[in-house]
Amino acid sequence: MTPNTLARNATLALVLGAALLQAHAADRVDRRQARQEQRIDQGIASGELTRPEAARLTRGQNHIDRMENRAEADGQVTGREAVRLEHAQDHASRRIYRNKHDRQVRVR
Repeated sequence: MTPNTLARNATLALVLGAALLQAHAADRVDRRQARQEQRIDQGIASGELTRPEAARLTRGQNHIDRMENRAEADGQVTGREAVRLEHAQDHASRRIYRNKHDRQVRVR
């Protein structure tokens, strides 16, 4: 192999690796969003969440979806964008937990 071929292969490997990491990060965000939406649905079904709580939590999930769409709009999720998405998901997860365990129940 010539030095040019070696450099080209190394560059190709780096680009492909970065693309795979980016796809993995997007998949991770999507899986977590799905789990959080399931938690909200379960809270509605069990009566642990009131209608206003469920609406507020759903709006929060929609906000995170919009954040993700904006981050992916240019075809690349930067490290900073990934950190912001994860922070927003952490915050939403804590809100889901607190609302489900706050002793308020939906009146049937």
